[in-house]
Amino acid sequence: MKESGRKQSAASPCAACKLLRRRCAQDCVFAPYFPADEPQKFASVHKVFGASNVNKMLQELPEHQRGDAVSSMVYEANARVRDPVYGCVGAISSLQQQIDHLQTQLAIAQAEVVHMRMRQFSSMSSGGGTAGNSPENVSPSSRHTQTQPTMSLFTMDMVVDQANMGESLWSC
Repeated sequence: MKESGRKQSAASPCAACKLLRRRCAQDCVFAPYFPADEPQKFASVHKVFGASNVNKMLQELPEHQRGDAVSSMVYEANARVRDPVYGCVGAISSLQQQIDHLQTQLAIAQAEVVHMRMRQFSSMSSGGGTAGNSPENVSPSSRHTQTQPTMSLFTMDMVVDQANMGESLWSC
């Protein structure tokens, strides 16, 4: 009878206290951030940072910042478990390379559009006053090209060269 009364009054320990095999106090700094139903969350943080360091970090922060700090520690710890050498820096580096590659592809596509517009503009202007180039027969995008100042071929070549240079750096 005494045994069942003790179980009901005792709260289940948080994941941190359970892993550390200690009694979870009512003012446990880990309890709000490492609930008992998510033991892996604290296990990975403990493995990378250590319970003492996590405790110190949380104690030094104001309460309204602790949740974000725990989220960051969990992310970094999981990244370190997956990649012990680079951790989340490896993921960031990979994403940066993807951004660079996509920016290079975008620059090449933009240069191709400019090149096509220049070709279209030069064929329209060299055609003279033929019926095919009358205002009624010119596409709306062509009219837009005619009214806007166009880039010189030199500028367009520079854009293509920059795009190609970025692409060659990507392949290294």
